[in-house]
Amino acid sequence: MGVQSIIGPIIHCDESGDLVIHENVQIDIRDGKIENVHLNPDTNNVHKSNVKRLENGQFLIPGLIDGHIHAVQLPNLGLGYDKPLLDWLSTYTFPLEKKYEDAKFADRVFDAVVKRTLKMGTTTACYYASLHGKASLILAEKAAIHGQRALVGKVNMNNCPAEDYCESSQDASIQDTEKFIEEVDNINNPLVRPIITPRFALSCSLELMKNLAQLARTKNLHVQTHISENKEEIQAVKDIFPEFSSYAEVYDAAGLLTKKTVLAHGIYLSDNELNIIHDRKSAVIHCPSSNTCLKSGLCDVRRLQAANVKVGLGTDVSGGNLPSILDVMRAALQVSTHLSLEKPGYDPLNYKDVFYLGTLGGAEALDMNDKVGNFKPGKEFDALVIDLAAPNSVLDNLQEYTLDEKLQRLIYSGDDRNVVEVYVSGHRVM
Repeated sequence: MGVQSIIGPIIHCDESGDLVIHENVQIDIRDGKIENVHLNPDTNNVHKSNVKRLENGQFLIPGLIDGHIHAVQLPNLGLGYDKPLLDWLSTYTFPLEKKYEDAKFADRVFDAVVKRTLKMGTTTACYYASLHGKASLILAEKAAIHGQRALVGKVNMNNCPAEDYCESSQDASIQDTEKFIEEVDNINNPLVRPIITPRFALSCSLELMKNLAQLARTKNLHVQTHISENKEEIQAVKDIFPEFSSYAEVYDAAGLLTKKTVLAHGIYLSDNELNIIHDRKSAVIHCPSSNTCLKSGLCDVRRLQAANVKVGLGTDVSGGNLPSILDVMRAALQVSTHLSLEKPGYDPLNYKDVFYLGTLGGAEALDMNDKVGNFKPGKEFDALVIDLAAPNSVLDNLQEYTLDEKLQRLIYSGDDRNVVEVYVSGHRVM
C-alpha cells in the first residue's frame, strides 16, 4: 500500500507537554505509521486518489487514551452513585460481573463497549475484562474486530470480597491467566495485548500478586490495578497487610510496580508512596468522574506531577458515568478548580493540561508514547477528525473561532457528535 495523505489543521502536544497548533499540515501515512509531517504543503503534486482534505472547519487531534475502564461494567452505567465504593462493589458491581459466565451476554456487551468507546474517540483503551477467561477473550476479539488499540486484562481475585465471585485457588488464577495470555497472542493482532490485572490488594493474596508480577516480567506485559481510591479501602489494606506501611509498599513488595504499571485513582497517596511510584516509573490514572460519583475524594494532579509521577486519564466506567475521555477532561478541570477554591495560590489545571493528559500523557502513562499520543513522524496514526458544526452538535459555529478556541470549545462543551472520523494505526475505524 502506498502513501496516504491527510491535509488540514492539527492540534497536538509535543514531548514537553506544550500545545502545538498548525493551520495547514499534510500528514503522510504509510503502513499505519506517520511517515512525514509537512507544514504549509504544496498540494499540487499530491495525487487526488491518495489524499484526503479535511472539510472547512474540521481539524485533527490525536486519538484519546482511556487508561482505566471496566468493560464489564457498562450495563451499570449511571447506577449506584448513592453508595460509597465498597458498598457499590458489593451491591451493584460484583453481581453484574458474575453474569459474564454467559458468553452470549459477554459478546453482546463487549461488542457495544468497543463500538461505543471508539465512537467517543477512544483509540486506545486499557480494559479490565472479567474474572472469566472466556469472556475476557471475547473482549480482546471485539477490540481486534473493530480495530481498537487495547490492553485487555483477565481479572485476578483469589481473596473473596464477594463470597460467590472469586477464583477457586491461586494456582487456578495463574493457570487461567497464562491460558488467556496465550489465547490473546493467538489472535495475532499487534493492536491488542494482554495486561496483568490483580483487581486490587484486597482481592489478592500477596503470593498471587508475586506470581502475577513474575508472569508480567517473563512475558514483558503491562500491569494494572487500583490504589488509594477510598479511605475505607485504604484502612482495609492496612488491616490485611499490617507488615507494610502503605498501599504502594504492598504492590512494591509483590514486584508489581514497573514502568509498564498503571495504578488507578491514587487520591490519598503519601509522599513516600509517590516516591516509590516515581522510582519504579509506574503511572497513576486519574479518574475524576468516578471519584466524584462514588464520593471517593479529590485527586490533586498537580501534586502527582510535582512528584514527577506519570499521569493519564481514565473513565473508570461504571464508577465513572460516561465512557468518554472528553467528559473526563471536563471532570478533571472541575476537580482541580474545586481544589483551587480551598487552597490559596493553587494553580488549577487548564484545558491544555487535560488535553495533554488525555493524549500524549496517557500514552506516556501506558509506556506507549513511542507508538501513539501525538503526530510525530514514526508513530502510528491514531487520530480523530473533529467537526464542531457536525449535525445535531450543541456547538453551533455562530462566529469565527481560532483553532485554540475550537479546542477549548471541544473540551468544555463537545461530545461524541463532534467526533466524525476515527483512525487507528492509519485505518478509518469509525
